[in-house]
Amino acid sequence: MSRMRRAWLLWAALWALLLPRVNAQEGILHASGNGIPPLTKDYCIRYNPSWVSLPNTLDNITSSSLENLTSKVFCSNSEVPSTLVIKDKAVVVMRGNCSFVDKARTAQSHGAKILLIASKSGLSSPSGNKTDVQNVTIPVALVRYYDIMDMQQALGASINVTLYSPSLPEFDYSMVVIFLIAVLTVALGGYWSGVSELEDLKAVTNPEDRETRRKKEENVTFTPLTVIIFVVICCAMLLLLYFFYKWLVYVIISVFCLASAMSLYNCLSALIRKISFGQCRISCCNKSIEVRLIFLAGFCIATAVVWAVFRNEDRWAWILQDILGVAFCLNFIKTLKMPNFKSCVILLGLLLLYDVFFVFITPFITKNGESIMVEVAAGPFGNSEKLPVVIRVPRLEYSALTICGMPFSLLGFGDIIVPGLLIAYCRRFDIQTRSSSVYYVSCTIAYAVGMVLTFVVLALMKMGQPALLYLVPCTLITSSLVAWRRKEMKKFWQGSSYQVLDSSRKPLLQDDGTSRLYSE
Repeated sequence: MSRMRRAWLLWAALWALLLPRVNAQEGILHASGNGIPPLTKDYCIRYNPSWVSLPNTLDNITSSSLENLTSKVFCSNSEVPSTLVIKDKAVVVMRGNCSFVDKARTAQSHGAKILLIASKSGLSSPSGNKTDVQNVTIPVALVRYYDIMDMQQALGASINVTLYSPSLPEFDYSMVVIFLIAVLTVALGGYWSGVSELEDLKAVTNPEDRETRRKKEENVTFTPLTVIIFVVICCAMLLLLYFFYKWLVYVIISVFCLASAMSLYNCLSALIRKISFGQCRISCCNKSIEVRLIFLAGFCIATAVVWAVFRNEDRWAWILQDILGVAFCLNFIKTLKMPNFKSCVILLGLLLLYDVFFVFITPFITKNGESIMVEVAAGPFGNSEKLPVVIRVPRLEYSALTICGMPFSLLGFGDIIVPGLLIAYCRRFDIQTRSSSVYYVSCTIAYAVGMVLTFVVLALMKMGQPALLYLVPCTLITSSLVAWRRKEMKKFWQGSSYQVLDSSRKPLLQDDGTSRLYSE
C-alpha cells in the first residue's frame, strides 16, 4: 500500500474527533403484566421536569392501567368517545397534529393519570408555552411507538405502568476504566513514536539501515498547511454526515474496519518481531514473508469482521470495538508526526474551535435547535447505527441512561489522538535534544490532569462534556511552560527535526543537544 493511500485511510478514519454524549430529561417507564409471577420490562421515556417532576424510585408508587389509544392524537375533546373511560389510567396516544400541551389538557380533562405520547421519529423533551403548562398537573412523557408494540407483545393486553426517574450517580466507576485506557494509550503511543525516532536516528548514520528504514517508512508528517486542510476536511465530513447519515454511516464503518485491522496488525507485528524464534519464511513472487505474520494478518482481519457482524451486540461487542479502537489510536499517534510545536498548536487550537462551534454554536443555526455534532453522535431520526469512533465501557451504575440507548460511558478517539500527537512530539523532541523525557512525562501527566478535570466537571454538571475543552489547554500550557523553563522555547516551537539529503551527510549533535547535518 502506498504512502499516500495510507495517509488517506488515516484521514478518512479520524474525521469525527469528539462525539459528546447526548443529554435529555430521561426517565423510565416501568411496565408489568398480570401473570404469576408478573413479567416486567423497563423502557426509555423523555419528559420535561419543569412541568411535573417524577419520583426517584418505585417505592410507594401506585401503578396505573395502560390504555392504548395510539389510533388517536388527542388534540381536542371531540376525539374522545363518550363511552371511553380513561379516569385514573395511563393513556398512550400518537404524536402529531397539535402541541404537547393540547394533548395533555385533553387527557387531563377526562381524568387520565398519565399521558404517554408515542413517537415514530425519535424522542424529544415535551415543550410548550409556560403559561399554558401551569394548568398541566399530570405527568407527560414521550415514548417510542415501537416500545409500546414490544410491551404489548411481551406483557400481554393487560399492562400496568409507572413512571420514575432514578437520580444520576455522582460518579460512575466505568470512568476509571475510561481514564486508564486513555492515559495508557497516549503514553504508549508517544513512547512508540519515540522508538521509531530512535530507529530513524540510527538509520541516518548507517547506509544499510537507512535503506531498510526507507523501505519500511510508514510515517506521515503534518505541516501547518496540511493541518488546516485536515480540519477543513473534518468540517466537510461532519456536514455530509449530518445531511446523508443514513448512507455515509456504513462508509465510516467500512473504513474503520479496514483501518483498525491494519492498525491492530501493525501493533501486534511490532511485538512479534521482537520474538527471536518462529521466523520461518515462505517465498512468493520474488518476495519473502514470515509465516507467523500471515497468520497474524488473518487474525486481525477476522477480529474486524467479527466486530462488523456483531457490532450491535451490546453484551460483548464493545470489547472488540475498544481493542480495535486502541490499536487504531496507537497506530495513528505513532504514524502521524508533528514536525514542530507550531503545528501542534495550530492542530489542537483549530480542533478545539471546531468542537466548540459544532457543539455550542450550531444549535442557533439548525432548524430543530440541536447541535450538528449531537445529531451526528446520536444518529439522526433515531438511526440504530452508531459511528464507531469512540471507546465504550458499560456503565456500572443503573440509571435512566442505561435504558435510553446510552448504557455506556464514551470517549471519542479524538480525545486520545489529538493530545496524543502532542505527547508523541514531546517524546521525539526529548530524544532529539536528550532531555531525559521531561517533555514526554510532563505532557502525559498534564493529559491525565485534563481527563480528571473533565470527569469532575461531568460529575458537577450532570451532562456530557467536550473533553478537548480541558485537554487542549492542559497539554499546551504544560508543554509551553516546560520549554520556557528550560529556555528551549524557540527550538521547541520550530522543531529540531532532521533530513537526510544524501548518503554523504551525517547528523552530529551540537553542545545544546540539537541535531544538524554536515557534509564531509
